[in-house]
Amino acid sequence: MFIQIIQGRCRDQDKMRAVGDRWAAELAPGSIGWLGGTYGFTDDDQFIAVVRFDSKESAAANANRPEQSAFWKEMKSCFDGPVTFHDCDDVTMMLGGGSDDAGFVQILQGKVDDPAKLKGMMGDTDMLHEMRPDILGATLAIDADGTFTETVAFTDEASARKAEHESTSEEFASEMASVVHDVSYYDLHKPWFESKT
Repeated sequence: MFIQIIQGRCRDQDKMRAVGDRWAAELAPGSIGWLGGTYGFTDDDQFIAVVRFDSKESAAANANRPEQSAFWKEMKSCFDGPVTFHDCDDVTMMLGGGSDDAGFVQILQGKVDDPAKLKGMMGDTDMLHEMRPDILGATLAIDADGTFTETVAFTDEASARKAEHESTSEEFASEMASVVHDVSYYDLHKPWFESKT
């Protein structure tokens, strides 16, 4: 799997959503390798898209379609400032990778010094499911520059907030802090999802 993260400050959320919906209706059926995506806005108007493809090559071929270029030109006009991309072919799925039924999505982004250790920590899904039944699934995407983006799907925000205070052990938090740094959190209170049918 290949994941591309697209993010930037949005000047017009309604237009951005309308452009995205039109892509799903008109361009998604003919897309190359597209599997789905998780989308949303943060409280400070950041738009974040976590888009899944079957491979890096498919994503590149899809981006080169003329209709995709026209779509991106329109979508880019919705941003207020620069747009950041992270292209990740180092992808780890947790608990099936996520869920289109999620009521709340939190994205963690930062730098990882030891990708193998981080992926190992995320790999114990039995323990994760036992500790956090509110987590429906997650993806961990690591860019070549060491930027990681973890996208976590929750049943709902209230359950997530309650569980994060009750179930995170100090040992796990300390171990995590030894592997990642410069971590930012992006809360998508009203996420939406698209998946290939």
